[in-house]
Amino acid sequence: MQVLGWLIPISLILGGLGLAGFIYTVRTNQYDDPEGDARRILSDEWDDHPKP
Repeated sequence: MQVLGWLIPISLILGGLGLAGFIYTVRTNQYDDPEGDARRILSDEWDDHPKP
């Protein structure tokens, strides 16, 4: 039972880090256009000069 004294805080810290990472990616607009890539990969047109 002593191991729970270690595992519970460690799991809460890791969960908090994961949540903080997710909030960071949402705030930096990394999930802006998920459909665009899905459609772009099926297109036959080639873009030799993609946007940076």
